[in-house]
Amino acid sequence: MKKTLFAISALLLIAILAQTFQPCYAQSFDDAFYNKTLRVDYSFAAEKAVQAVYISELHAYDYWAGRRVNLDSLPVEGNGSVVMKDAATGKVLYRTSFSSLFSEWCNEQNIELISPRNDGSAPSSRSNGAFEFVVNLPYPKARTEIVTTLYDKYRKVVAEQSFIFDPSDILVRKHDSESPAPYKYILQSGSYEDKIDVVIVAEGYTEAEMDVFYKDAEIAVEAILSHHPFDSLKERFNFIAVACPSKDSGVSEPLKGEWKSTAVGSNYSTFYVDRYLTTSRVRQMNDVLSGIPFEHIIVLANTDTYGGGGIYNSYTLTTAHHPLFRPVVVHEFGHSFGALADEYAYTTAPSDTYPYEIEPWERNITTKVDFASKWQDMIDAKVKGVGLYEGAGYTLKGIYRGAKRCRMLDNTTKQFCPVCQRALEDMILFYTEEKSGK
Repeated sequence: MKKTLFAISALLLIAILAQTFQPCYAQSFDDAFYNKTLRVDYSFAAEKAVQAVYISELHAYDYWAGRRVNLDSLPVEGNGSVVMKDAATGKVLYRTSFSSLFSEWCNEQNIELISPRNDGSAPSSRSNGAFEFVVNLPYPKARTEIVTTLYDKYRKVVAEQSFIFDPSDILVRKHDSESPAPYKYILQSGSYEDKIDVVIVAEGYTEAEMDVFYKDAEIAVEAILSHHPFDSLKERFNFIAVACPSKDSGVSEPLKGEWKSTAVGSNYSTFYVDRYLTTSRVRQMNDVLSGIPFEHIIVLANTDTYGGGGIYNSYTLTTAHHPLFRPVVVHEFGHSFGALADEYAYTTAPSDTYPYEIEPWERNITTKVDFASKWQDMIDAKVKGVGLYEGAGYTLKGIYRGAKRCRMLDNTTKQFCPVCQRALEDMILFYTEEKSGK
């Protein structure tokens, strides 16, 4: 009898241990989400030192082109984040991170803007302003809490907004699957459900100039895929050219007094930096892309004026007809897709973006506050070309990059450095492969 009881107890113990230590499998996308997109239109605003997040409108699309793996993880922190939680249990269903023109503007308010206006006077800074922002999320099957958080350059929370989303909400604006603009695949490696989908958007091309745009889009894809690790992992991407016509040819150049009617409303002289080419009309840009499954955006501007910009998980925007088009579009895509920082430097003053006492969230620069989390292991392993080189993140002193030369440093270097290559490869794998142990 004792032996029988002992055997039963042992079996029960084994069963309990087996249940306790069973492998933890990844959350299934289909368990929590429909194959649909929830687009959230935001306004990020600031008045003096106070920042705020507002919801403007919600949209629904009958596809989800985002990742279906690593749903509750982040590859990098970014300057903002969105977290989706099951409203009943509090379980995290999905996370994403981003940067925004708004966060850059907030940093700019701390410096003196010195670029002249047309009349020669210096522009005044503003202590209040509002910016559009758009985040695409998987469409939940149950009531979900959506928490949006903004961080300052010290990684402190400066604004947070939370609301409960009901998937049956009748005020969610529904869109059909028909695109308002013609499009075609430059590279189609598979279904949008399985690949990283990158749209290339025409900006400042008239209807009569679309043949030029398609050729420019092909050049952009060729340039990106000529760089490692994109070359060896190109089968994980789809590139789609979106031929949205503009009323005017070219883009707005405020320094010349030229304002044009274009597809996504871009302009130079962002923050009075002449070559900084961006758009603040991100809702308009996403409206243009309605009906097209996509995850990342590249905008090509029909101009030969040098310039561009890249914002992590928002968009790349660059000129298409300047001689440096190829290296610039790759550099800017390094920002918007790869979350890489600029590695060039031009001042000895402390950075307004990267405080010395904080480790930057971008993986290719460091203040050495937490260098072990960056590329210390590559130096220890004596990876060729990898070291610690002072001068990065716009500052000559106190911020470091991983190599002497890199695509994120200048336009003449042929490739990304090994540190950036690893960061880019990790990002690609994050979007397309489930992490082990999840």
